[in-house]
Amino acid sequence: MKIKVLDTTLRDGEQTPGVALTLDDKISIAQKLDEIGVDIIEAGAAITSDGERECLRRISELGLKAEIASFARTVMKDVDLAIDNGVDCVFLVVPTSDTHIKDKLNTNKEDLLNRMDECILHAKERGVNVDLCCEDGSRTSVDFLKIVLERAQTVGVDRFTVADTVGIMSPFEISPIFSELSKISKIPLGVHCHNDLGMAVANTISAVKSGATVVNVTVNGLGERAGNAPLEETAVALNLKLGYDTNIHLSKLQELSKFVEKTTKIPLAHNKPIVGKNAFSHEAGIHVDGILKNPSTYEAINPSLVGGKRLFVLGKQTGIHSVKNMLNELKINANEEQINTIFKKVKEIGDKGKHVTSVDLENLANDVLGRQKKELVKINELVAVCGNKFTPTASVKMSINGKEMITSGTGTGPVDAAMNAIMNATKNIAFQLLEYHVDSISGGTDAVVRVEVKVSSGGKIVSAQGTESDIVLASVSAFVNALNTIANLNA
Repeated sequence: MKIKVLDTTLRDGEQTPGVALTLDDKISIAQKLDEIGVDIIEAGAAITSDGERECLRRISELGLKAEIASFARTVMKDVDLAIDNGVDCVFLVVPTSDTHIKDKLNTNKEDLLNRMDECILHAKERGVNVDLCCEDGSRTSVDFLKIVLERAQTVGVDRFTVADTVGIMSPFEISPIFSELSKISKIPLGVHCHNDLGMAVANTISAVKSGATVVNVTVNGLGERAGNAPLEETAVALNLKLGYDTNIHLSKLQELSKFVEKTTKIPLAHNKPIVGKNAFSHEAGIHVDGILKNPSTYEAINPSLVGGKRLFVLGKQTGIHSVKNMLNELKINANEEQINTIFKKVKEIGDKGKHVTSVDLENLANDVLGRQKKELVKINELVAVCGNKFTPTASVKMSINGKEMITSGTGTGPVDAAMNAIMNATKNIAFQLLEYHVDSISGGTDAVVRVEVKVSSGGKIVSAQGTESDIVLASVSAFVNALNTIANLNA
């Protein structure tokens, strides 16, 4: 069975507190959604503002394969504004629960149905599709949902969606709703779940099992309160657990997730399924040993299925196989006695509450092997200045291959300025800064911070960290450690 995906990141997802997308943001996300295979993109609500209408118009003009929809209330002005701005579909939302009809709209069911009929007929006369969404449908009696569905079918609606607006459902409760509706439905049934009880994906899957053929999702589970059913988890679960096909290119999920995370500035939890930093990370020794023998021992899915990579993290739970594996990646040759010594040092660091990055392991290995690490880059002096009337500026005196030089840089803050100053001095070193992450290790204004960076060069990726009470010095230390690691790997 083929399941269609309606993504509402640009409408429901933008309602996430703290998210405000520009026109360019929306266009970029819409293009990414189209590339990954989303069937229907709910790109906004035309009634919201002039800017929102321009977004809908511009996205509708892109010539995307996906159907472009606009949210609309059962108000004729909403419907006309949506259609006037070029959308293919009106996502017509009608509140159907007794609570919404009485307390929110202060109306009655017959009046509601009449308004619904008028809007559907008008939209169909103007030549667009209509997806009728029952707001708070999960708290609406099934008998009334059937009435709404039959009325909507009579006037030509194209899809019928039931929304679990407050995320109150469980899989056992939502299944009978769709089982009953599917008995009388002549059109595709959609499901729109919120995640207030952490069951949005489970409820969506249960609805599909019971007759829904269109799933409403958002990238990274963005949305009001606890968010919506995440695209990435829903698509993978449909494929792996139910064997249903979608048009989603699963191998692009991590790429899309990171793009939306960066654009919305809403960070993902490290343990987020499918796309989180730790989704395919392993530290415990027994797990790594099993993974190295057969990945299926401790992985539900192959990371490559969703565009991810397996990562071994060294810490107090680490086994010797993890250490050997990372040493091999760093191309460090050591005998069994030396490996055991390195392994012991890794465990000692782990017992102090730290994780060992690739640069830490290299330093440990160099100590054990008696090698002197080549220090390509050395910071001799650093000054960073910022203030509310000044552009943050940093100057650095440093040595590169023994040659001393002084450079400066500006940025959005002292850390950015310091990093730019170093980059200005190291332009001849081929590298790219991939990730930057900072953690506070202790509390208070004098907190010790640990900065971790990930840098790529010549196909190799290394991570390094710096720990200081000053975030600028910690950032510079991590960056310089990474550059020196690259120099040693390329030596």
